[in-house]
Parts: sequence; structure tokens; C-alpha cells
Amino acid sequence: MTAQQAVQQATAWFDSGEFHRILARRVAQRTESQRQDRDSELQRYLQDEIGPQLIALGFTLHFIENTEAAHRPFLVAVRIEDPALPTLLSYGHGDVVFGDDENWREGLSPWQLVEEGDRWYARGSADNKGQHCVNLAALEHIFHARGGHLGFNCKMLFEMGEEISSPGLAQLCQQHGDLLQADLFIASDGPRLNAIRPTLFLGSRGAVNFRLTINARDNAYHSGNWGGLLTNPGTQLANAIASLVNAQGVLQVEALKPDSLTQQVRDILSDIEVGGMPGDPDIDVNWGEPALTPTERLYGWNTLEVLSFLTGNPARPMNAIPGEATAVCQLRFVVGTDWQNLAHHVSEHLAQHGFGYVKVEFMRGSPATRLDPTDPLVDWVLSSMAETSGKKPALLPNLGGSLPNEVFSDILGLPTLWVPHSYPACGQHGVNEHMLKSIAREGLQIMTRLLWDLGEQGEALIAKHRQHAGGAV
Repeated sequence: MTAQQAVQQATAWFDSGEFHRILARRVAQRTESQRQDRDSELQRYLQDEIGPQLIALGFTLHFIENTEAAHRPFLVAVRIEDPALPTLLSYGHGDVVFGDDENWREGLSPWQLVEEGDRWYARGSADNKGQHCVNLAALEHIFHARGGHLGFNCKMLFEMGEEISSPGLAQLCQQHGDLLQADLFIASDGPRLNAIRPTLFLGSRGAVNFRLTINARDNAYHSGNWGGLLTNPGTQLANAIASLVNAQGVLQVEALKPDSLTQQVRDILSDIEVGGMPGDPDIDVNWGEPALTPTERLYGWNTLEVLSFLTGNPARPMNAIPGEATAVCQLRFVVGTDWQNLAHHVSEHLAQHGFGYVKVEFMRGSPATRLDPTDPLVDWVLSSMAETSGKKPALLPNLGGSLPNEVFSDILGLPTLWVPHSYPACGQHGVNEHMLKSIAREGLQIMTRLLWDLGEQGEALIAKHRQHAGGAV
């Protein structure tokens, strides 16, 4: 058996309709982690869907309770062929966001896989059931192509709470580090750059949500009797926000700007063009940091967004000066940002601009991560993807969005490589979510070849990685 033959067998299996059948069964399970009445569905997905497939591949299953979120369990599956072989850790999540059944267009249901042209519609088809089904299918084909062997050790981590910010995942990795010990991490989540180019990304931007509040007084007062005499918290807060991010969307807080947009990163991003695909919104070219390209703004810089702003009663406005105003803002950031001191930096900046009365509250945050793009593992994955697809893959130093990558890169200390099987216009988290059949098919080909190569070259690849990492230190 050769690598090409293994890919051909996986492709024939996909074309037979078997992948569609498996995905249809899995998306029919209503694994909405944001609801409290889906506990049995969440448990059943791991036990009845994922577990049996991994047992058939010789994995030992460890079902682990989530101490931070009841009934949002974890599954760690382990297959050790030889302790001397390199160990791959992979990941997937079986939970989905709300189905939002009543708002899907006529003829579609979030719980039934419907094919229309190249699109497979269903909740979870793109995020993340379709993606981890691709990877499990590739693993299965390598196992059979090698006569019941992989050529490497493998561990799989599945969670059922990613859509509620992965509660307990960090604690799991801290407490079960030995069980999850590996040499490299390869998984699939998030979107490709676009539907055409296979993509490799090496981490993700971080995100911090924070609340700004002005409490001027306990009551609202008639604007005719008191206007011009009483401060208006809504007006004040609008101006305070304008001091943080200007009318062109440019971040104004110097202490929250990154130091990691190096020439090397800019060179990598020069090969990337964002937007312009069917279903993409038109990019506002004059929005954001003026000295940067749109690609650099998305993947190499920080953005401050206003997520909500509330003063008075928007549903029933009154002729009154409101007593308070509040806004929830978010900083999306790359590595090299002092995000953990965000509340201090924002408070200090506001005070310097005359808004010292604005209360700043840190709500929640997750760090940014990025594998060194010069790591030999990166070139290996890119070369394998290019050879399989016949296309030049896109390399992103990090995803524009956020994933729980820090638990793998920081807690477990692994080089992280993400190969997504979705695309930006897939409808993720919205109605009419879909996976592209063409991407799923190409993704299976890419992952089958990648895992085959790992079985052939794994020890040498890990040795090169370690040598590179040691030299970097």
C-alpha cells in the first residue's frame, strides 16, 4: 500500500455515500450544550457515536466527568502502539449551539442533513461534527490500509462544552497531563481562509470582554426641566469609548497594541487575501489601522469592538436624562499583547482623557497563541497538503477568531497545527449552517495523506521539531 493508494481508497469510500450517512446520523443528535435539557444527548454522543468507532480502532476509552460543568463530559481515547513511536493528540467537540429550528429557511431543519448542490445543511455540519468526522474517517482508513496499525501512537480528546467556552477543559489538561502527553497536536475547527484554498493555522487570536459603566444617579430626570444641568451618562460613555477606538475603528490605547507584527509575519500574510468570496460581506477598506493591509488587521493586529451599548430604555424612550449607561466591549488580540492587565490599561487611558469616573470591569478572557511559523512541522504539513490537493495552501500564523488552543500549546506544551474543513460563509452559529461536500472530500484526502506521512516519517519529524525548539531557546 502506498500513500496515494490510501488516499484513493478513502476517496472512493467518501464517494460511496458512507461519510454522508455517518454525518447524517450524528447531526440528528441534538447536542445543544447551551440548553439544560440536553444532558442525555451530550452523554450519548460520546458513548454511542464516538466511542464505538474508536474502540474498533483499538483505543482505550476514558470518560471523565467535567467538574466545572455538570453533564458536559470529556472523552480521552488512547492507542499506544509502541512507546518509542511519536504520539499525536487530536481534538473535537460534539456539542453545537442552539438549533434555532423555527428560523431555518423552508425545507431545512437543523437536525436533518439536507444536500443541495455542494452544500450539506445541518447544525454541526461545519462546527464541529463534520470536521471531526473527516479526521476520524482518515484515521480509520490509515488503520485499515496498514493492516491494523497506524505507525504512530494516537490520543483523541473530545469535549461537549466548547460552545459554552469549554468549561473544565483547562483543568482537565492540568490534572490529566500524563494521560494527554503527546509530541504534536493536529486538529480541525474554525474556517479555512476561503472555500478554495486548503488552510493551516498555528494558533488563534485571544479575546477579552470587558464592561464600561457610568452610574451618575439613581433615577432618570426630565430632560426639559434638567437638561443642560445634569450630566448625561450615555453621552459621556459614548465619548469615553471614542477615546478608546476612534471613528475609523483604530485602537487608541497604546498599551494594548501588540509587538508581534514582525516582518516575518508580514511576509507570510502577504500571500493571503481576505474576503471577496461568495457570501462574504464587503470589506470597509478605510476601517481599522491605516498602515496595515486588511489581512494584517485581521491576523496580525488587535481590534476593539463595541458589542452592546445601553442607556435609558431603547424599547420605550422617555424624555428623560438616564441615570446610568453601560457598554460591553471586546478586544481581539494577537500574541505580544498585555491583555491580562487590560482593566488597568483601559482605566488609566480613560483617566488621562478625562473619563476617570468610568468603571472598567474585566469579564472574561482567553490568551492568544501562535506556533513558530519556522518550525519544521509547519513546512511538513504545508508540503503534504500541497501535494495532496494540487493547490498552494494558505498559512495563517493564527486564526482571526478564538479557539481553546492555549490548553494544548501552553498547558500541554505541544506544537499546534490546525487544518480546518470549513469555510467563512458556512453559517456557523447562525441559521442554515452547512458544510461544503467538496471541502469535506478534499479534507479527507488531505488528512489521510498527512496521517500516512506521520506513520512514515514521524520520528524524524519530531526530532527536527525538538532540534528547532531547542535552538530557539
